[in-house]
Amino acid sequence: MIPAPFEYVAPSSVEEALQALAEHGDEAKIIAGGQSLLPVLRMRLNAPEWVIDLGRIPSLRGVRDGGDHLVVGAMTTHDEVGKDPLVREHALLVSKAVEHLADAQVRHRGTFGGALAHADPAGDLGAPALALDAVFVVQGPGGTREVPATDFFVDLFETAIGEDEILVEVRLPKRAGWGAHYEKFVRVAHQWPIVAVAAAVRLDGDTIAEARIGLTNMGNTPLRATAVEEALVGRPATADGVRDAAALAAEGTNPPSDLNGDADYRRHLATVLTRRAVLTAAGRNGATVPG
Repeated sequence: MIPAPFEYVAPSSVEEALQALAEHGDEAKIIAGGQSLLPVLRMRLNAPEWVIDLGRIPSLRGVRDGGDHLVVGAMTTHDEVGKDPLVREHALLVSKAVEHLADAQVRHRGTFGGALAHADPAGDLGAPALALDAVFVVQGPGGTREVPATDFFVDLFETAIGEDEILVEVRLPKRAGWGAHYEKFVRVAHQWPIVAVAAAVRLDGDTIAEARIGLTNMGNTPLRATAVEEALVGRPATADGVRDAAALAAEGTNPPSDLNGDADYRRHLATVLTRRAVLTAAGRNGATVPG
């Protein structure tokens, strides 16, 4: 289908974008890479009068070292994030997730911030961002503010970004030396995950010293499997050592039921995928752990 007519503006700075957003209010939509908004427009599920394109704002692109964290501009493409050497060294879990995100065309066009701001619970970036304790920086008329990942994802397709604000960057705490893996279960290649698990693990010898686990498509928002994280600490990085902890993965979740599987099926999947993700992150399934 063809989208309903709309006016188009492409500001060259965040300030200009915020001014356009303030001027047009509810009649406007922000577009980043367009991989989520354009299908909605084509199907006429939304018909804004104005579309504000962030693609010409250079300050929103790129990855840089922020000291104890990495700074990822909201308009940095998935492909750029996944291949960036700083991300691979300090936030390997994000690189692993990007490898599984859609197809090459989407990765070259879609943006890191756009996908996170869309907040699809089946999206591949929310769980890694949550597991790594990412911080989201949003800018509005009153300046910038920081939102921790635990507060950023509010509900289904809803985030803490205000109606008059724009996501400008995502800060990823450095975790060099951690093993990481993103285990995604789909029936068809490049499909949204039925369930996926993001796992980052720090070993002390053969023992798990720290673990961070994020769950994809197990509720209205990405979720942290905190019970698994706590249970893994001090356990040997073996199949037997991980099994009991991984069995806790579905605690506190509320997965959907649809044609791909009911809620109980997804709860079972979460435990299986968590075990696989943790073992692979720990280098016990043929993978190597950095450092």
